[in-house]
Amino acid sequence: MSNPASVLEETRRELTRLPHLVEALVGDLDEATARARPAPHEWSPVEILCHLRDEEAEDFGARLRVILEGRKEFAPIDPESWVEARRYRETDFRRALADFSERRAASLELLASLAPERLSASGDHRRLGTLSGLDLLVAWVAHDRLHVSQLVATLARLWADRWAPLKAEYAGPIPYPPMTRESA
Repeated sequence: MSNPASVLEETRRELTRLPHLVEALVGDLDEATARARPAPHEWSPVEILCHLRDEEAEDFGARLRVILEGRKEFAPIDPESWVEARRYRETDFRRALADFSERRAASLELLASLAPERLSASGDHRRLGTLSGLDLLVAWVAHDRLHVSQLVATLARLWADRWAPLKAEYAGPIPYPPMTRESA
């Protein structure tokens, strides 16, 4: 079993990084690029950012609170549907970035207040079974990294498409197929 104090400490350190990394990657994007999708059914930078913002409060933070409060069942969520239902692509990009940073700061405050031994408590997830607070912390960092990868891949494709017909592929395989007029 992992040492709860170590998991908590390393998670706090890793979660602290994402707002700075996201700001460095997208902080100066123009509105058109922020809303552009790298492929028809993939998310634009603003959609990725809104997802991170909402997951911060309604997924990881909320589920961790369920465990800390001694409740046993997590409320169901459907983050995939939020993209369209909450009209992420229409969201003010700068406001979403600020909101994400604020929500992450609140999450870090919560984590700073926790006694590590409280993280061994668990709740029931409908698909995955029992999840402890430690499981959620490890998944939270993995989730961040998956979306950093998604964001970087999106930015690489948008960059390559912007400068077509220049051959950005010289760099190596670029994620997502090039956008054509028909797929845009």
